[in-house]
Amino acid sequence: MTDGKPIVRMRGVEKLFHRGAEEIRVLHALDLEIGAGDFLALMGPSGSGKSTLLNLMAGLDRPSSGSIEVGERRIDELSRRELSRWRARHIGFVFQFYNLLPVLSAMRNVELPLLLLPMSGAERRRRAETALEIVGLSHRAKHTPRTLSGGEQQRVGIARAIVTDPTLILADEPTGDLDRKTGDGILDLLQALNREHGKTIVMVTHDPHAASHAARRLYLLDGQLSTEMAA
Repeated sequence: MTDGKPIVRMRGVEKLFHRGAEEIRVLHALDLEIGAGDFLALMGPSGSGKSTLLNLMAGLDRPSSGSIEVGERRIDELSRRELSRWRARHIGFVFQFYNLLPVLSAMRNVELPLLLLPMSGAERRRRAETALEIVGLSHRAKHTPRTLSGGEQQRVGIARAIVTDPTLILADEPTGDLDRKTGDGILDLLQALNREHGKTIVMVTHDPHAASHAARRLYLLDGQLSTEMAA
């Protein structure tokens, strides 16, 4: 549940791309607030700009105009180096295809984001163990991705996303590569992280069933957000 304090504030955000002489406006004067403890599902047709919006929140891309605050920090004003340091501490990513390093164990994959932070090896291991325990995979810590099921790999991905205790978890189609039963387990885990651990989550999905697990839904169409799906 949200406590009402905004974690994300986007004001007048525009995003333009150029294809030769053609100008493509993906986001148009977009405003958005996400409260601390919210679980928001972003929906919309393919190519509507959902992943672009997620990348802007993560500081992986910059708006053409407008302002973006995450946790009271104007990230659109940060340098590339400052953004890299900021992301390491404040953003946890969950990907559709897991993005695990195949030669590393589950434990080592979870530890990776911590290498960017000033802490001892013992502290990294402790945090990784805790994250794997939260997602129910302590018993698989030494296994490499190829010996894990798709659902287990995504749980490792979620453990990696939460290991830094980030301000914001961004999940891009987290169940898109999973069957319905396995996907429901991942969605239940995200709900538990939101409800029991107070994590703020933004999930991009095209699946209404997945979106129904979120606390609220917004639809992106023609560069604008709406609470109603377009007819």
